Amino acid sequence: MADDTDLHVGKRLRRRRRLLGMTQQELAVQVGVRFQQIQKYECGANRMTSSRLYDLSQALNVTVQYFFDGLDARDFPGKPANDAEHLVGDVLSQKETLELVRAYYRLSERPRRRLLELAKALEVDADDNMAS
Repeated sequence: MADDTDLHVGKRLRRRRRLLGMTQQELAVQVGVRFQQIQKYECGANRMTSSRLYDLSQALNVTVQYFFDGLDARDFPGKPANDAEHLVGDVLSQKETLELVRAYYRLSERPRRRLLELAKALEVDADDNMAS
């Protein structure tokens, strides 16, 4: 039976791997395991040793802490501390969000900056319209 912490770490692993557009096989090769092991890590069926967690963090270009982010904010294991935190997790796991992030980072710096400014301006306009 998967522990709540193992499930959380596995979800973070899957989210980061997908965000980078990496397959389970590609990640497995980088850390020296079979892709089935990555599958087991991602679903929380197998626990990761500290050295494996370190290897995964190096392969995914994150700190080890990344895998545990969000655990401290929980009222108790398995339940988000608030609806906003739950919503953020849902949004980040959607395919559309991943495609948008990948497309954004394929742009050069100047268009990325302009797109971000546009998104912020649209947000302000939406807030103004709701207040009216």
